[in-house]
Amino acid sequence: MSHPTAPAPVPEKEQFTMTLQFRRLENLHIFFWLVKDISWCMEWHVTGIVMIVPTMTAGFIITRKFWHIFSERCHNLAVLLWITANAYWMITEFFGWDELLIPYFNISYRHFTMLPFGIGIGIMLYYYLWWNPRHKSRSIAMPL
Repeated sequence: MSHPTAPAPVPEKEQFTMTLQFRRLENLHIFFWLVKDISWCMEWHVTGIVMIVPTMTAGFIITRKFWHIFSERCHNLAVLLWITANAYWMITEFFGWDELLIPYFNISYRHFTMLPFGIGIGIMLYYYLWWNPRHKSRSIAMPL
């Protein structure tokens, strides 16, 4: 009877590791984000606005922790920009600014969400179309 062989170890410099405590912070970040978005959906203004703080704080901590890994930096920055745009959009709806047109322009305040969304997309395009193809040997291996 043969035993399944373990996968070949990944060289130390390429491993991506995270403590269980930090993984819990990432999971809590998702929880905060969901509560914020549920509050938006249910029009719970105070809860939605309050939840911006722990959601963004957790996102900043996660981004800072893995700043030294370029792929994580890009993805976490894009997530922070997504949350920023999402939170701003929620606020414009809560205060009725989402349809308020800016004088002399044919845009509303909601359209400003395109700035952080666009920057996040730009970061992802840079990473996937330029940086990643040129640095395949630096790709990290994430254990399943």
